[in-house]
Amino acid sequence: MDFFRSGLKSVLGAPEPGEQPSGADIVERLVDRVNNSTLLEDRRDACRALKALSRNYRIEVGAQGLDTLRQVIELDRADCEIVNYVLDTLCNITSQEQFDEEKENPSIPLNIGEQFTEMFLKNPQNVKLILELLEEYDYRVRLPTVKLLRSLLDNRPKDIQEIILVSPMGVSKLMDLLSDSREVVRNDALLLLIQLTKGNANIQKIVAFENAFDRLFDVIAAEGFSDGGIVVEDCLLLMLNLLKNNTSNQNFFKEGSYIQRMLPMFSTPDITDELGWSPQKASNVHCMLHLIRTLVSPLNSAAVISSSQKIMKNVHLLDMLCNTLMVSGVPADILTETINAVGDVIRGNPINQDFLSNIMAPSNPPRPAIVVLLMSMVNEKQPFTLRCAVAYCFQCFLYKNDAGQTQLVQTLLPSTSEVSNLTSGQLLCGGLFSTDTLSNWFSAVSLMHGLIDNPTQKEQLLRVLLATNVGSSPVSLLHQCTVLLQQGTKLHSKVALLMLLSMWMSHCPQVVSAFLAVPGSVGYMVAQICSNEHDDNEYLLQGMCAFLMALCINFNDDSVESYTKDSLKQLLIKRIGFETFVAKLGEVSKHEMYSKAAKQPQIRAKGIGELLLDYEFCKMFKTLESTVVGSGSIPQEENASPDNSLENRLVSEETPLLHQYKNLIRQQDAKLQELTIQIEQITKKNSDLEIKLEENLLINSQLKDENTLLKAQLAASISPSVQIAASLSSDSLQNQIQNNTNQDTGKETEPLVRDYEDKLNFLQQKISEMESLLNNSNSVNNELTADLERLKNDQDDLLELLADQDTKLTQYKMKLCSLGEDVEEVEVQQEES
Repeated sequence: MDFFRSGLKSVLGAPEPGEQPSGADIVERLVDRVNNSTLLEDRRDACRALKALSRNYRIEVGAQGLDTLRQVIELDRADCEIVNYVLDTLCNITSQEQFDEEKENPSIPLNIGEQFTEMFLKNPQNVKLILELLEEYDYRVRLPTVKLLRSLLDNRPKDIQEIILVSPMGVSKLMDLLSDSREVVRNDALLLLIQLTKGNANIQKIVAFENAFDRLFDVIAAEGFSDGGIVVEDCLLLMLNLLKNNTSNQNFFKEGSYIQRMLPMFSTPDITDELGWSPQKASNVHCMLHLIRTLVSPLNSAAVISSSQKIMKNVHLLDMLCNTLMVSGVPADILTETINAVGDVIRGNPINQDFLSNIMAPSNPPRPAIVVLLMSMVNEKQPFTLRCAVAYCFQCFLYKNDAGQTQLVQTLLPSTSEVSNLTSGQLLCGGLFSTDTLSNWFSAVSLMHGLIDNPTQKEQLLRVLLATNVGSSPVSLLHQCTVLLQQGTKLHSKVALLMLLSMWMSHCPQVVSAFLAVPGSVGYMVAQICSNEHDDNEYLLQGMCAFLMALCINFNDDSVESYTKDSLKQLLIKRIGFETFVAKLGEVSKHEMYSKAAKQPQIRAKGIGELLLDYEFCKMFKTLESTVVGSGSIPQEENASPDNSLENRLVSEETPLLHQYKNLIRQQDAKLQELTIQIEQITKKNSDLEIKLEENLLINSQLKDENTLLKAQLAASISPSVQIAASLSSDSLQNQIQNNTNQDTGKETEPLVRDYEDKLNFLQQKISEMESLLNNSNSVNNELTADLERLKNDQDDLLELLADQDTKLTQYKMKLCSLGEDVEEVEVQQEES
């Protein structure tokens, strides 16, 4: 401190006797000396003193010296020492950190660093001036320059991103820092690029095309892959920024064979002790798993997902992920994320799904890996996040996988051969009826995913029988689920059963009939819908019951006489009311958990309180809600206000084109209703004809009896020839009656039925053609939009390259001029030659 004071006196001059200068006075004199001193050494000493004061007197130094410090960088750039002092001073006054020297002074604002950053950025040339300093290799300049850019990015990220984006070679200069042989500079440059690339797609593209992936993988390899330090994690975090939500970079990554370079991160031996997984190693592997999932995220374009999945299978990355599931000693969080990653890699890919189904776990006895995973899912002692990951992975296995869905249902059906091994279906049934609420939810949702878009398996699942008690006759799985729903008290279990039943009954009249035949099923739905509970979760249950009842009406084939489509409609109107029904139905999509679950397929929940609805159920509900209400399947009351109806609200939100198609579909539906009435009339006529037929048969039987009696009476007095004639006459009368009856019935019934069937087939064909045309139109539009976006991106990249080239040419001309060359003469000579 004494040395500092003596140095300060040499800079400021001796104070007047008895006078104690304030901090502001000292800073003012130092700034004045920097501005007016002719000797570089004096200016350097003053800048050193300002750096020392910038922590204690940040406000004074920033307010009085900001412009002066900027001028020093511009004018004294050749002197690395004075530039070092200035950069350190700027880092201090723009820092977000509150220094220890400031904590005792409450008058200093907490955001003082951000305020000085805003002042510094008023002139964008200041940032460009800082970027130019990166060309200096001297450690005293390059390192504090990177630190200052990081400080500015912390405070004003958007502004700095825009300035760097338009600065010639701005991003290139930052990328060159990754090749710096001094690790401390390279590591700080990594942190700077992580900040710079957040949320800016243009900068992400430039960084990627500046050979970022090659440089980052080289650093990862040099650091020891997953066994490396925090630098490996920083490299992976930068890659994540470059790839997340950036289709261009994702294509560049997979086409550049960078997926193969991930493999060494997972080529680790079987680790049986805790020492093999240090916290940093776990963080490194965790980031790499995030990187894999970014490439195959369900939110990406279908083309990127399918091609990335194919590459990951071909280069054996999927094999390594599955091996990680099987080895011992893997930390729980890594195991959880690996299961999620496997789910994303196999989702919707038949080859990858089949690969997972054939993986056997090294257990005793050996079991399929899927069965071992499901055992963890229904085990209440396992961590919650792990159970969620297994549920998501199993859902990905069933997604668009008819073979997998069939295999699941087959494990539940009665079999002639004895099955001693534990199956996936048995595990799910056990979890469905266990006392653990989470097992109920996971098992019901998993079964639901086995039925999506698969009417055959919906019907097959009706054959599943359960033995509830010893000595009692077995009941169907549907019957038992319905009984559990009526008797259950746990929210998550009831919601899960309602989701399962809704998916099971949609587009499957046989399941609807089986459900309606269960005693108390309709009464339970009506009671729930009419309930006056006011809790949000109760509203959700009421809405889901309303949806279930709508499905019972919409997909009803009238095979249950007591609950036909018309009788259920009348019950709805009289007991519930249409407006009340629609309001209760709308409560489902209003629930907080609906909007959360509908965002993405993966289960993202930190606890059971955030786990309620499933993505596929929300998707189905959104699709069918307007169908079961707006299509006219459920009639509105005569006095219902159209402004409050769900149909009008939906129509008001639709686009004109979609509205046009929906109107056309409604017209076709009206025609279907007319044809339904016609077939009812035809059925009635057919019934009348059958009655007439029975009457004719009765008359025919009476005539037979009379004919027999007549033949008996005349047998003794009439000759054989006469008897034969009488018999023939009687037989011809009988044949005539029979022929007349058959002709009358056939002539009236067959043409009408045939005509109705032709009309119905023609109408269905037209509706199918219209839907196909709409799908093709949407597909072509999406392809054209994607092509246009791709062309725009290519043009932007080309313009940036041209701008960089022009900048380089200008710089080379300036260097030639500084070396004494006449640039104009050189250009003339080149043109003449």
